Amino acid sequence: MANIKSAKKRILVNQTKAERNKAIRSAVKTSMKKVDAAVAANDKEAAAAALVNAISTIDKATSKGVYHKNNAARKVSRLSKAVNSIA
Repeated sequence: MANIKSAKKRILVNQTKAERNKAIRSAVKTSMKKVDAAVAANDKEAAAAALVNAISTIDKATSKGVYHKNNAARKVSRLSKAVNSIA
């Protein structure tokens, strides 16, 4: 355990940030799973609606620094490709 006051504060701040990042990542994963589920069910309208929501969630996570912009772009690209593959 840390003895110095600033180190103790660092531990608390890092914990808080880690919990926030974990919640944001979880929300992104959930929105991506909803898109994947709609694609698996061949439901074009639901997939498109879920895609809009997922892109919004991913962009918010990126703006908060949880994901790198290239990582976010890759996720959006893969989701869009999956939705567009529905015949």
